[in-house]
Order: sequence, then C-alpha cells, then structure tokens
Amino acid sequence: MSMSPTLEACLQGKGCQYEVIHHPYSHSSIETAAAAHVPGDRLAKTVLLEDEQGYVAAVLPSTHAVRLSEIWEMTGRHLTLASETDMRELFKDCEPGALPPVCTEYGMMTFLDESLAQQPDIYFEAGDHEELVHMSSDQFLALMDRAERARFAHRMQGVSM
Repeated sequence: MSMSPTLEACLQGKGCQYEVIHHPYSHSSIETAAAAHVPGDRLAKTVLLEDEQGYVAAVLPSTHAVRLSEIWEMTGRHLTLASETDMRELFKDCEPGALPPVCTEYGMMTFLDESLAQQPDIYFEAGDHEELVHMSSDQFLALMDRAERARFAHRMQGVSM
C-alpha cells in the first residue's frame, strides 16, 4: 500500500509542500522513528478514541502518551482507546496502526497536542507502515488547521527523543 488517497487529496487541496520518506516496515511509532532515523518528538502519531457518541482522534508526538483525563475534561466525554477493527472500518484507505493525522478529513473531531507546534518540522504516517510524510511545522499546522490545539500528552517513561 502507498499513501492514503484521502491524505494525498488533502495535501494537494491545501497546496502543502512535503516529501515522502521511505523506511523499513515498522510496527509502532517508536519503531518507525528509529527505522526512518527521525527524532521521536517530531514524529506525530494518531490515536483513535471512542465512546457511545462516536470517535475522536488525538495527534501527539510518538514519544508521548495520551492523558485521557485531559481529553475527558476538554470534551466532557469518557473516551477510551478504539479497537483495531474500528480503525479498519473508519480508515479503509490506511493500514491498521498507520493513521495519518488528518482525521477531520475522515469526519471526526481531532485534537493536536501543542508540543508538536514547538518542533521545527514534523513527520507522520502516510497510511502504511513504510512511508512517512515530512514537512515544516508551518506546513503541518496549516494542514491541521481544523484540529483543536490543546495540551493532553505526557512523555512516556524510558523513551528518548
């Protein structure tokens, strides 16, 4: 599989400048950062959350974890991690676990952790486990203009930048 058609249309529609980085197949965002030789703090991962009202996406650095209590407070919803089956249904043009951050294009509320805005450039999944999209922070923030920016992530123990 290559870049998600939804992501590709979004990038083109917004006139984004980016490059595609190929890397060996990886299973997790931390493994992806290592395989692609990119700093983990600059690799944005997408975490899908759900409740009875539907789905919400959280975009944060690969070196961080979602602080669910912060998301609950912001949304007033008791969201939990969505299942891989749900991801397959919602992101039909992506491989499971390789979700691009443009979840507003898939019709869902998206939160972007502020720590990503502090980085000079950003990498993120292209929809498969072998390609990343790389762009400047300004381009990324323009791409994510419909996401709500907030602080909801914390660095995982024992993970280096």
